[in-house]
Amino acid sequence: MIKQNTVSQYTVDDDLVVPEASEHFVATSYVNDIIERALVYLRAGYPVHFAGPSGIGKTTLAFHLAALWGRPVTMLQGNEEFVSSDLTGKDIGYRKSSLVDNYIHSVLKTEEQMNRMWVDNRLTTACRNGDMLIYDEFNRSKAETNNVLLSVLSEGILNLPGLRGVGEGYLDVHPEFRAIFTSNPEEYAGTHKTQDALMDRMITINIGLVDRDTELQILHARSELELKEAAYIVDIIRELRGNEHETKHGLRAGIAIAHILHQQGIKPRYGDKLFHAICYDVLSMDAAKIQHAGRSIYREMVDGVIRKICPPIGSDTVKASTQKIKAVE
Repeated sequence: MIKQNTVSQYTVDDDLVVPEASEHFVATSYVNDIIERALVYLRAGYPVHFAGPSGIGKTTLAFHLAALWGRPVTMLQGNEEFVSSDLTGKDIGYRKSSLVDNYIHSVLKTEEQMNRMWVDNRLTTACRNGDMLIYDEFNRSKAETNNVLLSVLSEGILNLPGLRGVGEGYLDVHPEFRAIFTSNPEEYAGTHKTQDALMDRMITINIGLVDRDTELQILHARSELELKEAAYIVDIIRELRGNEHETKHGLRAGIAIAHILHQQGIKPRYGDKLFHAICYDVLSMDAAKIQHAGRSIYREMVDGVIRKICPPIGSDTVKASTQKIKAVE
């Protein structure tokens, strides 16, 4: 059983999110095991890192975990263009104040003061307030950008070089601050190798492709497609993953197909041209790689899998007619 974490009272700022567990979240034994382990690590004070291929639900898991934890959430999305100040904050200008003293009419005393104006960015806000930080796809940011996290995760201190001039160059991290990271494999386009020093400071849970039951329950819950029909979509995706070309379709592709079918009242049937076309389009990510003798065999492969798994078009009508005849007899 997953236990709710108990935390002290907190104040929610306007730009923060207080997540709630979704009623559509599918908590199978596989998912519950991951969540339970992650909660154990968070209670012990360690950041959690969900690693795995795209489209398997890492971000959804992160938000569900944050909802169970109960603190406000500060969200960061990894970005190639980030520099450390995009995480911590920066000067945005100066504030000038003037004091004019003319108490003695014959004497005019003027005093001016210039103060730097600093604005916190999201990492600093989370560290200051004790928020739950979700840093999604953090390895899309460069390693040197993420170096600022090293002292936060190990010593509980955030280095703010921009505030050293006013004696606030270091911030003690709030004791209730926690962090959840997600990442895609390094071979994915747009990702960067993460420094070992940062990986050593977090506990990584490697999330592979989920079991069939979990995948089916997720697809059914997210698309509202009838369970029997959703099973055909799941089996098509899993069959394509297991073929010699090793396509990388995750949960997201199956959910998209099932959602479209449910919204448009289409059933997954072999020979239904629209259903075949939907599968071609949604599953086309690896199409260019699947070739034979210099030509793409992607569509033939998808057609073959659909033929193997789905009933033919018109089979529902034949079955219904047969049942009607038997009822008359």
